[in-house]
Amino acid sequence: MREHGLALVDTVVAFHQAEVADHADWQVEVAHPTPAKNLIPDGVVLLASGSSAFVEIDRTMSYARLVAKLERYDAYRNAPASGRGNAARAPRSHWQETYAGLSLERPFPPVLFVFAPAPSRAAPTTREAAFHERARRVGSVTYRLTVATTPLPLLTRDRADGRVWRVVGNGHGEERRALAALPKAR
Repeated sequence: MREHGLALVDTVVAFHQAEVADHADWQVEVAHPTPAKNLIPDGVVLLASGSSAFVEIDRTMSYARLVAKLERYDAYRNAPASGRGNAARAPRSHWQETYAGLSLERPFPPVLFVFAPAPSRAAPTTREAAFHERARRVGSVTYRLTVATTPLPLLTRDRADGRVWRVVGNGHGEERRALAALPKAR
């Protein structure tokens, strides 16, 4: 647990140093309701742009558990409206109420996976590549969910605003993008 927490702290610092999010603009392990069971991201960050992003730190999770977590993001994104609505506004889902604000056009926040080193595990870049292969099979990835990954050593070296993010299923191979250049979910 300690190493996982330290990897999260390194991630927060990388975002703070890049000035894409203040260190105080993070929420850690906040439960989000889905039809199956709660989704608990490692972190949710309010970005300087005014949008949010979900952040997952991986050190030792199995690929099956990582993909299952990604499927919970898909379920959260697709959960039916639970808000009450009114004459001026239709009911909205939990994520729309929480992250879209007044804008109906604001897309679902990106899901950012950070692969941290861990003893007796494959290197972060190897785990990242294997995750990409598996994550492409999740239904909404590439059009309703924006999922991007980076190894923690690259994130801490080049910072969160650098070309460190690799988009799952983007069809561009190994191309890395800056956070601001990630595609928007539809």
